[in-house]
Amino acid sequence: MGKLFGSSGVRGLANVDLTPTLACKVGLAVATYSKARRALVARDTRVSGPMLEDALVAGLLACGVDVSLAGPLPTPALAYATKALRADVGFMLTASHNPPQYNGIKIFTGDSLSYTNESQNAVEALIAENSFKLTDWRELGSTSWVDAVPVYVEMVREAAALRKKWHVVVDPGCGATFSVGPTVLKAAGCKVTALNAQPDGFFPARSSEPTAESLRDLAHAVKALGANVGVAFDGDGDRVAFVDEKGCFVDFDRSLAAYAAYALKTAGGGVVVTNVEASMCVERMAAKYGGRVVRAKVGDVYISEAIKRENAVFGGEPCGAWVHPRFHYCPDGPLSAMLLLKALEEENKRLSEFVAEVPEYVTLRENIPCRNDLKHKVVASIEKPLLTAFPEYTALSTVDGVRLALKSGWLLIRASGTEPLIRLTVEGESLKAAEAIMSRGAALIKQQIEEWTK
Repeated sequence: MGKLFGSSGVRGLANVDLTPTLACKVGLAVATYSKARRALVARDTRVSGPMLEDALVAGLLACGVDVSLAGPLPTPALAYATKALRADVGFMLTASHNPPQYNGIKIFTGDSLSYTNESQNAVEALIAENSFKLTDWRELGSTSWVDAVPVYVEMVREAAALRKKWHVVVDPGCGATFSVGPTVLKAAGCKVTALNAQPDGFFPARSSEPTAESLRDLAHAVKALGANVGVAFDGDGDRVAFVDEKGCFVDFDRSLAAYAAYALKTAGGGVVVTNVEASMCVERMAAKYGGRVVRAKVGDVYISEAIKRENAVFGGEPCGAWVHPRFHYCPDGPLSAMLLLKALEEENKRLSEFVAEVPEYVTLRENIPCRNDLKHKVVASIEKPLLTAFPEYTALSTVDGVRLALKSGWLLIRASGTEPLIRLTVEGESLKAAEAIMSRGAALIKQQIEEWTK
């Protein structure tokens, strides 16, 4: 991956890393690379959004691209609308779950798929070379406004026609789902109580990342009101988190595994996709319905690529980013919320009962210091010693770091993308099993670091 693009597009501190100059160049480069004639542009509620939008659009217009401006919109709505409204390319100005001082630019094809490594690297090369195809002044692009909300809301409403009148407490966190989140639930006939449903790019109510800690108010409201379920979204709406009818935060891995099992049961088997960090409970639940689990690199673009490649029925990451390929290839919080309610109806279960079938395992993590110039070399060289240390392994994956599946758990070794660290993640069927795997894994990593520093 290049220096500008990460697994979720270009992202950084607004007006520091991500400046109007860079935003304009991204517009110029994507227009030059894609030869797009029409673009759809949206943003979340961050205060830097309009500034960066103006700069991005200037670059697109300079290359002759006609731009439809959708205003504040969730990322999945932008991705779906890019496909539904037949734009050639879609741009979402967002830093997703990151704090308000960050912003980013995520790019989608006309098929609702995020730009892949190949496309991002091509765009980055054009930016590095300042090699843009500017159009003649008589052929500059034009701007217009488009209301993309109705086409998205109608898709979600049709995707999950509910029979029951669910009482849902929804918390958009002042982000991009401030209107769309409550709207899709009301359109499906739900009784909706909304918290933090006003747009505010400073995210004053809670962190833009939905976690058990940041959703305490939501959990309290669900319990106090006797609601059926609580739903929360991140800053741009591509992630969803759930609170059950008892007011308890639902673990991300377990909700992912429970819905994956339901998707496989409904489809009569097939493939589900998740990342290398997800719990092995996904495999255990998939096996019940003859499903196969494909593990991809961490990052929603890799999940979506694998879903399309494997013709999977469902995929997602254990952060609430769920992809439903029947509709589009972008993780979709509001759609996921609706489809989960539909699943609960079909299974005639409360949320706590739906998730209770998923086994719970113990996860441990350790960050091991390692110089930046050595961390990738250590990880690349650790496969052979790892297989020797764990002869009882059942599967090996090197798609993202080194992941070893064992009879009683698994371990994952990855180099940190930003710090001088090697990250070791372990999961075990019990605390004893997890600690035993962690002890052997950490000792092996430290031994390899010593070998490289001699």
